[in-house]
Amino acid sequence: MTESASAQPRESLPLDSTAQLLTRITAQLGAQLSHVSLNGTRRPMPHRTGGSAPGSAATTRAPALVAVAHGSRDPQALRTVMKLLDRVRELRPGLDVRLGHIELNEPLLPASLSGLGSADAVLVPLLLGRGHHVKRDIPAAAAAAPALRATIAAPLGPHPLLVEALYGRLVEAGWPTEEGDSCGSAVVLAAAGSRDPDSAADTRRTARMLSERLGGVPVVPAYASATAPTVPVAVRALAARGRHRVAVASYFTAPGRFATAAAAAAPGTAAAPLGAHPAMARLLLHRYDQALTGALPAHEVAKNDHLLASA
Repeated sequence: MTESASAQPRESLPLDSTAQLLTRITAQLGAQLSHVSLNGTRRPMPHRTGGSAPGSAATTRAPALVAVAHGSRDPQALRTVMKLLDRVRELRPGLDVRLGHIELNEPLLPASLSGLGSADAVLVPLLLGRGHHVKRDIPAAAAAAPALRATIAAPLGPHPLLVEALYGRLVEAGWPTEEGDSCGSAVVLAAAGSRDPDSAADTRRTARMLSERLGGVPVVPAYASATAPTVPVAVRALAARGRHRVAVASYFTAPGRFATAAAAAAPGTAAAPLGAHPAMARLLLHRYDQALTGALPAHEVAKNDHLLASA
């Protein structure tokens, strides 16, 4: 072998073309950016699905978000929920966002879960407190879809973002934003009602938080069913205490029979249901992220602290 031949470099492995390299770089950057929220914080890493090769599409796909609505015969309810989910999709592009109803509207929750097959999903209740639907109906639907790897998030309330949505709806309805003489003012927080004591506790906590948001204006919970007081009774009780400027805050996710009845009982300002308020969309994603990371909502943390203290 000649000296010139021995000086030849070893044959290198073939390189991808420039276009292929650019495609790879773009895909990697897109995958990294998909884990960053709009506010610049990093989102929780999605679960990998079993049997997928590292780097495949399945390993980077976040679990689906299945919003679980109650359902209503009011045609505005479904349209309102769909608008809310559109806001969620705008905040988290690429996330698989689906809808399932407990009753009265399609798609019903079992059908929505069946359509996911053996995927991962987080079920986020569009319900405002703990009650029968959260504790029984939604877990039962998840258990009836054994192929689905499902996590159930906490209900939407209580939470400061929910209070922001309530405050925003009151302001839209005419509640004054300037601090003035509030001696004669009060708010009735009109909720659906439940026989579950945890649900009533959640509503009372939201009422206290809303009162703080309103600068100390009294906020009294009232209910459309199952428990007392009703909205008319709460309004009369406040009037007897000298609170004659009473507004009704609609503690309902969407329009429906109960929300309509509560608004009709308002002596003055009646706020619209929470609906597609921007804070509601952020709250849905917050509950979704909490479920993925295993974080507990405030009432669960308090309960666990109490158990530890008594142990």
